[in-house]
Amino acid sequence: MKNNILLSVLFVATVLIIFGCEKSPVEKGSPEYISEINDWHKRRIENLKKESGWLNLIGLFILKEGENTFGSSEENDFILESEIPKKLCTFILEDSVVKFKSELEVKIYSNGNQIDSMILQHDLTGKPTILEYGTLKFFIIKRGKKFALRVRDLNAPLLKQFEGIERFPVNDDWKINADFITYDPPKIMRISNVIGTVETEISTGKVSFSMEGKTHTIDAIDAGSDLFILFADETSGKETYGAGRFLYCSRPDSNGKVILDFNKAYNPPCVFTPYATCPLPPPQNHLKLAVTAGEKNYGDH
Repeated sequence: MKNNILLSVLFVATVLIIFGCEKSPVEKGSPEYISEINDWHKRRIENLKKESGWLNLIGLFILKEGENTFGSSEENDFILESEIPKKLCTFILEDSVVKFKSELEVKIYSNGNQIDSMILQHDLTGKPTILEYGTLKFFIIKRGKKFALRVRDLNAPLLKQFEGIERFPVNDDWKINADFITYDPPKIMRISNVIGTVETEISTGKVSFSMEGKTHTIDAIDAGSDLFILFADETSGKETYGAGRFLYCSRPDSNGKVILDFNKAYNPPCVFTPYATCPLPPPQNHLKLAVTAGEKNYGDH
């Protein structure tokens, strides 16, 4: 009898230990490094919640040539299910120029001034014209040859529902001292996005690193002071977002080395909202490797 009780106690203890370990994954790295990654991730969450972040997007509408009406009525070209007038305003696309015209008695502001009509600057100019109505902010973006209206709501439901992003445990094995192989001349990359347009980017070289006994390479996009990497891997569509993840890394030093830290790999905006225009990893950046570092998938995407 006593033996049976002892066996039962040992069994329960073993189960508790196993499940306890599963709930508390072990992080690997110095306390300073783990703190650095956790601080980086905290700033990432804070940026998502900002007015310029991705959690408040509630609409994306592709403009057609000519007039595009916007409001809550089904009679409009762009319909927003929100507490706004039946017809809020009109956007007129003519020869790559977007003009704006508000409806009578509708007060729309830009930079603190009420605006009735004006020509709008799109996001690629670096100074997009931001229009405001209540808690809504909307502006024009340009992707390829397409122009679109992007809409934010500073009281969007996702801002209140968002509780963070699950991550793989921090592991300094994924902070890699990699080689940068320069392209001479630089390589022109055609990058598709989720709305079907294609952009051209400049790649000054590829990053080469070894993991699990094999050499892997990724084309890097010149991003000024950094290199920007679009990649997919064997976790994509499983633990991580199916359309890949993003990563910034340092430019090469005098010895042609870069620091590739996959613990800072993060989800593209499309994992949070259907109203983003995320670029997709090119075929050569699909790694035959499970990168178990950085952000995991979010929601049901």
